[in-house]
Amino acid sequence: MKTTIILETLVLAAALTASQAGAAPISLQGSTITGTYNGSPAGMLGLDHGFAAEPGSNTTAIDPSDLGGVEFLTGDYLFGFDFSTTGQLTVMLNELAVASGDYRLVFDFGPTLGQKIGSFTLLDTSGIGALPALSVLNDHAIALDLSNVTWNGAYGTFSAQIGTAQVPEPGGIALLLAGTTGLALARRRKARAQA
Repeated sequence: MKTTIILETLVLAAALTASQAGAAPISLQGSTITGTYNGSPAGMLGLDHGFAAEPGSNTTAIDPSDLGGVEFLTGDYLFGFDFSTTGQLTVMLNELAVASGDYRLVFDFGPTLGQKIGSFTLLDTSGIGALPALSVLNDHAIALDLSNVTWNGAYGTFSAQIGTAQVPEPGGIALLLAGTTGLALARRRKARAQA
């Protein structure tokens, strides 16, 4: 009886693991980003507009050079946001003294994104203490809340990775089906043994 329960648990764990394929980094090549800062488009200054506070400045194309420049600055110049073509986002603090308050940002890639967003995870947090809140809003938009972040110094940074939606691999689906079949057989044997 104990062996059957252990076998059922192992089969179920293998089946669940097989069904959860990892998300891959997303390609942002050729995409256009629209950002808001604390709910306002006027709070974001985009590279395509020379970081000028003008209508439409909250929309910019991703810089394909990946040379470390930023795509966005906040209107108060407190934060910079650099997106790489491989889906990495680096957030930079410009000064430490005023980095406390309500800082919520949304970045929407709209129909220019070739893949669906499925994950948004922290990578390098060495420049911060308390962590930001990251979330995927839908298959083409992400949000981050920097309100509770503590920075380890002026000009600190952290990075996060935007990933594709998780899609089970064909082998994973087959393993999931095999695990489910094994679980059903184990339960059937258990039922016969109890009868």
